Amino acid sequence: MLDVINIGIDVGSTTVKLVALDYDNEIVLSRYERHHSNISETLKKLVLEAYNKFGNVRIRVTITGSGGMGLAEALKVNFVQEVIASTKAIKTFNPTTDVAIELGGEDAKITYFMESVEQKMNGTCAGGTGSFIDQMATLLKTDATGLNEYAKNYTTIYPIAARCGVFAKTDVQPLLNEGVKKEDIAVSIFQAVVIQTISGLACGMPIKGKVAFLGGPLYYLSELRKRFIETLKLSEKDTVFPQNSQLYVAIGSAILAKESEIIELKDFVETFKNIETKSLIENDRLEPLFKTEDDYKEFVKRHSKEKVKRKDLSTYVGNCYLGIDAGSTTTKIALIDEEGSLLWTHYDSNHGSPLNSTISALKDMYSLMPDTAKIVYSTVTGYGEALLQKALKIDFGQIETVAHYKAADFFCNGVNFILDIGGQDMKCLKIKDGAIDSISLNEACSSGCGSFLDTFAKSLNIPIQEFVDESIKSKNPVDLGSRCTVFMNSRVKQSQKEGASVGDISSGLCYAVIKNALYKVIKIKNKEELGDKIVVQGGTFYNDAVLRAFEILSEREVIRPDIAGIMGAFGCAIISKNRYKKGYESKFLKLEQLDNFGIQSEISRCKKCSNSCLLTINHFSDGEKFISGNRCEKGLGDTYVKNDLPNLYEYKYKKIFSYKSLNKDEAIRGKIGIPRVLNIYENYPLWHTFFTKLKFEVVLSNRSNANIYEKGIETIPSESACFPAKLSHGHVMNLVEKGVNKIFYPSVMYERVEDRINSTNNYNCPIVISYP
Repeated sequence: MLDVINIGIDVGSTTVKLVALDYDNEIVLSRYERHHSNISETLKKLVLEAYNKFGNVRIRVTITGSGGMGLAEALKVNFVQEVIASTKAIKTFNPTTDVAIELGGEDAKITYFMESVEQKMNGTCAGGTGSFIDQMATLLKTDATGLNEYAKNYTTIYPIAARCGVFAKTDVQPLLNEGVKKEDIAVSIFQAVVIQTISGLACGMPIKGKVAFLGGPLYYLSELRKRFIETLKLSEKDTVFPQNSQLYVAIGSAILAKESEIIELKDFVETFKNIETKSLIENDRLEPLFKTEDDYKEFVKRHSKEKVKRKDLSTYVGNCYLGIDAGSTTTKIALIDEEGSLLWTHYDSNHGSPLNSTISALKDMYSLMPDTAKIVYSTVTGYGEALLQKALKIDFGQIETVAHYKAADFFCNGVNFILDIGGQDMKCLKIKDGAIDSISLNEACSSGCGSFLDTFAKSLNIPIQEFVDESIKSKNPVDLGSRCTVFMNSRVKQSQKEGASVGDISSGLCYAVIKNALYKVIKIKNKEELGDKIVVQGGTFYNDAVLRAFEILSEREVIRPDIAGIMGAFGCAIISKNRYKKGYESKFLKLEQLDNFGIQSEISRCKKCSNSCLLTINHFSDGEKFISGNRCEKGLGDTYVKNDLPNLYEYKYKKIFSYKSLNKDEAIRGKIGIPRVLNIYENYPLWHTFFTKLKFEVVLSNRSNANIYEKGIETIPSESACFPAKLSHGHVMNLVEKGVNKIFYPSVMYERVEDRINSTNNYNCPIVISYP
């Protein structure tokens, strides 16, 4: 029989870990479980498992983790900081470790074991952590484990931002839309996490010696661990991967529990009954979306009026007009007749492949289409417009804003304001005199779009329809503000701890979507700017709670067509009808051509300019090809008219860096390195001449590229420094690799005066003056 069991509990942002150790620090029970923000119930379940296994034994308990302090206080047990617990486990089982890298659900840490332990931790952003990986996995229609399996078979790594999930989606979605392999995207996501962790946390302290990898993501995702090892150039003997590394913080907590008071396990189970949650104060609440059930019924009745006429495709005779909206997360298709009546529609996820999902949908459409119906014109819009137009020989490509305006005007002649919220984008169109007067887009951030709500519904572990139903019933919506996904996560979790129901949170999120649209994207100063004829569209507005939140905050009754989710496709179909001229023969692929359609992809590095773009070349079975990844027209392989105008940038570059250095025999003072960065770049002729006259051989760092940047990421002292400053670290490392033992890096306060008449001073910026 066990004498006293020492229990360590690590309450993280997404998981709860429980470890029970015997007197010799041997694990007798361990559990790792996601809590879906229901921390106390999840922990209670794990403690009951321990009780069922050991009975009413004597125990000591210590709790740690980002969500553990309040729980420890409620359960009347000791709390210890994560860094202390983690350090205790490392020093007990892996005492020779120099650095530990730990990734959790929403935090990332690097701990240096020197004379005094020093830890670097991420701040308010959860980019590059476990929850970030989970969000990216959903884009590829898999989970973190599936992402890991994809990454095992990669061929190419693409640059992806990991500063935050929103920006990363902006990088990942176009790669998916352009046909890049999921294997390559998966490994690119992992590499982005590596770069974010090292560049954001190392802050000038090198990650050298024996490096331990801790935390759930690094334990379960072997390919993520591999990316760290390769990036840091660690040998096998310097790689420390402890057994049960996902539990190390809990293990350290259990070791430290030996200093805690002894209690009986039965009594500890009983304390869970006494945990109370305080309710939110009234100031954190918003007006309910619907005060009574009758209000909701009236709302549904009013919005059921705007319906498009429909006809049966299988019996149709005549010309058809096709519209396709290849969106960021969904594929929408509309087929209409001469009168604008809908013959057939499609709305579904693109499953990460807009081309394949469109082909599958079109085959379904053709299977219903009689010989008496003929598609005479087709138009495409959306993220995948270029790919689909080339592959399927679609007649015309239209920008999204025009397509959405045409559809909105069909339902509300004279519309003067359109708000479209899709999966990852948000568009606001102001119409004046029958033309688009201004456009507001959400640019790089997809906070407040459809995927924003989907992500939160999944994190709350409920289907999206139940999410909507709970929102409608809520009487006390929580005011969550209008911040981005990552920042709002903590607000949602805090609301749950304070007793808010799922409905209160989901309705608060619906308010947040509209607040983001009105105040962050459109930036309205008063509600009169919205006009009086408003049409809302996009799949997000199928959500009655979001629609009602818009009406409450805008103080307007608006029009939501019954085809709100396919308005882009419907607008394209209208454009097809308007553009068609009698006698025109569409080249749009027929059913037999779709059946025989095939695609092969290859990766190539463009060598036609200094960008050296990584190209994805899609070869279609009809001999056509589509190239993505190019930053200029040269990468397309097209023949273009040569411009006789001189390239002044290239001329300047050659003039600056064409100076010849002394050879070894002439350079009696040896070598001196000059990094090609900041103001040294343009002043290189001065410094080269200066050191050449002094009989030094001047060694210049290589031209900037992604590889140069990555060489110096662990030496960057500040995350907030500008990118050119961060890049300079890689240039210095490049010179070190060239064998240069003296590097000239001047701190120049004043720059040459370029405008003597209008210039008030000639100071360099603080970064240029202060570096290195």
